Amino acid sequence: MARTTVHERLRRIELLAVQLKQDTHCTVQDLARQHGVSTRTITRDLSLMRDQGMQIDADRGRGGGVRLDRNWGVGRLNLSYAEAVDLLISIAVAEQMQSPIFLASLGSVRRQLVASFSPEKRRQVDRLKSRVMIGATASTFVQAGASAPPQRIVRALHQAFITQTELNIRYQREDSDRDIAPHYLLLKYPIWYVVAFDKLRDGPRVFRCERILKATGTDSSFRLLPKDAFEPSIAKVDLSLVT
Repeated sequence: MARTTVHERLRRIELLAVQLKQDTHCTVQDLARQHGVSTRTITRDLSLMRDQGMQIDADRGRGGGVRLDRNWGVGRLNLSYAEAVDLLISIAVAEQMQSPIFLASLGSVRRQLVASFSPEKRRQVDRLKSRVMIGATASTFVQAGASAPPQRIVRALHQAFITQTELNIRYQREDSDRDIAPHYLLLKYPIWYVVAFDKLRDGPRVFRCERILKATGTDSSFRLLPKDAFEPSIAKVDLSLVT
């Protein structure tokens, strides 16, 4: 059996903490099977979690389970860098939309997340946030035909946007694949658009995310163009000309 890396163990412990806090009854055997490790490994993980101060209770006897005190960890949040970036960008989107509901504490959450980053990471996040644009709410006509993009498309687009690399896509009602550079994202609630440079057309174009049928990442990076290079294409979105 391959030796577990430190990263894999730490990630498993994070997942265990969430699981033990949510589930009413988990046995060591169940946990071992779900995580693909031995019961001895899970027992060591639980011991380490107790050493870290987690309140893990165990029921004695046959069929006994383990659980984590539901009040443990309030105020604690362990996120990977990618997860923290996603959360920060989501907060920025919510703030720009100026919704009056549930936004009272977003500023505080954002400041605490930013404070956990190094100066270079903060600059990277700021650059990403500057590439997300918020427009007016989509018209009733456009919303009527809205649907959620497939998760496989979202994942590929997310990766290409974060890493600033080109994406090979197949678009609805078009016969040929094309490589695009996803420079910006535009939200006209609830519709997301990719503001991109289309290499097939050799010019700017805006794609409606839910109409991307296939998306595959590439290793080709691109240099970011200024927003004003895309303004004529963005202006067409209100007229529902992004087909």
